[in-house]
Amino acid sequence: MSKRPTPTPPWPEVTLPSADILIVGLGPGGAGNIPLAVWQALHQAPRIILRTRRHPGVEELARHLALESCDDLYERHQAFPEVYAAIAERVLAAAGEGPVVYAVPGHPWVGEATTRLIQERAREAGLSVAVLGGASFVEPSFGAVQVDPMDGGQVMDAMILAQRHHPPLEMGQPALLGQLYARWLASDVKLTLMNAYPDDHPVTLIHAAGTPEERLEPLPLFQLDRQEGFDHLTSLFLPPLPQASFTELQEIVAHLRAPEGCPWDRQQTLESLRSDLLDEAAEVLEAIDEGDDAHVAEELGDLLLIVTMMTQIATEEGRFRMADVVRHIVQKLIRRHPHVFGDVEVAGVEDVFRNWDAIKAQERADKGQAPEKSPLDQIPAALPALEKARKLQSKAEKLGLLDRAALAQEDPRLAALLRPGADEEALGRLLWRLVALAKERGLNPENALAGYLVRWRKAHTGQGPGGEDGS
Repeated sequence: MSKRPTPTPPWPEVTLPSADILIVGLGPGGAGNIPLAVWQALHQAPRIILRTRRHPGVEELARHLALESCDDLYERHQAFPEVYAAIAERVLAAAGEGPVVYAVPGHPWVGEATTRLIQERAREAGLSVAVLGGASFVEPSFGAVQVDPMDGGQVMDAMILAQRHHPPLEMGQPALLGQLYARWLASDVKLTLMNAYPDDHPVTLIHAAGTPEERLEPLPLFQLDRQEGFDHLTSLFLPPLPQASFTELQEIVAHLRAPEGCPWDRQQTLESLRSDLLDEAAEVLEAIDEGDDAHVAEELGDLLLIVTMMTQIATEEGRFRMADVVRHIVQKLIRRHPHVFGDVEVAGVEDVFRNWDAIKAQERADKGQAPEKSPLDQIPAALPALEKARKLQSKAEKLGLLDRAALAQEDPRLAALLRPGADEEALGRLLWRLVALAKERGLNPENALAGYLVRWRKAHTGQGPGGEDGS
């Protein structure tokens, strides 16, 4: 009698990686979504440890396989970093006794902090690690809202975004926030998003993407934390905000400067835009005085256009790019606020000012620049004379060079014209009358004040002949 052929499984054999620890992804949905290689690895594994049993495919696997989970570690520890560290310790301890398969929801490299942690600690322990992927929540989530992520989709952990004050997202592109598992987290996410997106921006909660229970819940952003049903399979989809992205502004300006762009924009230089910069800044101030928010936003946009245009010109000339502009101010803000971003303690605003001056002095030294001859030299020369006078008096008073209160009362006639408790309207009326008087006498008030400031500063910094009164 001839031998019967050895039965073969109804699926092709897959060559599995050999490692002390094999990290596998279970995909986003039920057992039917588990990749073939992962399925075979699970069925051949001498020991399987799940990060969590909270996965749609685990119930089916448990009918055929012996599964351990790390759910108990979530109950023993309060902070996620502590949980992940404990999971890594458990997996490494198991690998010390023999090969182990560690299974996680989705893909091991998408939203899975334990993968990198296990790899790092296994390397230190001399254990080998291999990874077998599975579909993550990303593909079925974008598919649920019928968006191709290759069109510019962004993906971020809701926990990371919730810790920010402003969303680190490109608003002109769609975004997906994963692992929005609790209502309190949705509240924090909402507050961060509303620093950039309109309150009524349409968003969509995606529940159980890639499973038969998949469900979409469209709603305006401000209602995000008023819903129920958040769990480990909940994500949030943010459609793009049209024509509201800084990147889009940069693209438009670069297009205007391109060969096929606008002849006027192509002719501009940093020097030619100097007056435009001052004009737009002045129009912003005028809009603020009017108290019209829509007008302020419009004028700030015009000012931002000039800044973007000047940076684009510099980019084309190989001088610097927008990244240099932004990096410079970001680093400066962090460096000059050690009481916010470092471990320096301050008792109040005066401490902040002292630290600020010391940091600026150190910055000059680091650049090889000579120390400023006087703090009075820190005032920009291009400021309008009235604003320059205000700043100069403020610094001079801190240095003990001026008694501003005494100076304000020195002329009884002026003091009478601007009584204690007077508002800005009264001050404006007085300045208006002084301008009229100057014009009547054939004097330019801006030039007069600017010239006096130069003489006063020279008199009090030893840089020139003595000036008039003022101390």
